[in-house]
Amino acid sequence: MTVETAQLAEGVYAYVQHDGGWCVSNAGILLPPAGSGPRERPVLVDTAATQERARRLRRALALLSPHDPGLVVNTHFHGDHTFGNAEVAGPGTVIVGHEWTRTEMAQAGLALTRMWPDARWGELELVLPGLTYRDALTVHQGDRVIELIHPGPAHTTNDTLVWLPGERVLFAGDVVLPGCTPFVLMGSVAGMLDAVGLMRKLDPVTVVGGHGPVAGPAALDETEGYFRWLWERAEQGVAAGVTPLEAAREGGPGPYARWREPERLVANLHRAYAEVRGAERGVVLDVAAIFAEMVEYNGGVLPPCHA
Repeated sequence: MTVETAQLAEGVYAYVQHDGGWCVSNAGILLPPAGSGPRERPVLVDTAATQERARRLRRALALLSPHDPGLVVNTHFHGDHTFGNAEVAGPGTVIVGHEWTRTEMAQAGLALTRMWPDARWGELELVLPGLTYRDALTVHQGDRVIELIHPGPAHTTNDTLVWLPGERVLFAGDVVLPGCTPFVLMGSVAGMLDAVGLMRKLDPVTVVGGHGPVAGPAALDETEGYFRWLWERAEQGVAAGVTPLEAAREGGPGPYARWREPERLVANLHRAYAEVRGAERGVVLDVAAIFAEMVEYNGGVLPPCHA
């Protein structure tokens, strides 16, 4: 496993787990700015998927600061971003997320581990956010402003963008996945396009996605291009009367074949079909059945989990 702790600005680090496949997620480490009081502690963005990966994240933090995190932000409810909460939190650490992140985490539990039972998950303890917000929340870390922004349904119904306006660094969670096929089975295609517009207005210089390498604002353009292409594919498929799986097989990933996890196209088309037909953003789809179609599209092979 290759891990990189990359400094993006003074005291701002991206913890990047290469190559960003299923359950190999990135994190953020924000150290208190110079001149902060003795009570200021680091802030973490996401906490990895397994006990061992979370321990490695904690060791990376220890190389930068002697202090436990004062705050942990969960960018959404998926276990590859939240299962490490118990491992990285210290006494007094506050975990924060969107109000639906707490709800969805509680409902999902450790279900992700059953999708890939052979992965080395370790001894996991589900720890929910103790602080939630609805639309936006501003955190002050010394002189640093950290804005938590809910963009509406996008990757999921409960995403959080972590925006540092002073440094112009955006931790986007899985709303942006540089080099990886996006995944909106539990979110919204139209919502992703709105989220891109919101992120573009922030005008970031650096974008850290939930998986994949650190990127620049071009990652927003690529994300928008994918979802406009996907929407057009869905409109054509609905008009032709073919299923999402059939549409995926007929057309393949098109100009996005170079991205990881091409099997996600099937799930994304299911979401796009639902919205083309008028479904509300984020409406619940049959995740198990659609995941089975992803496996079928993948030649009957379960997508590899590298957790």
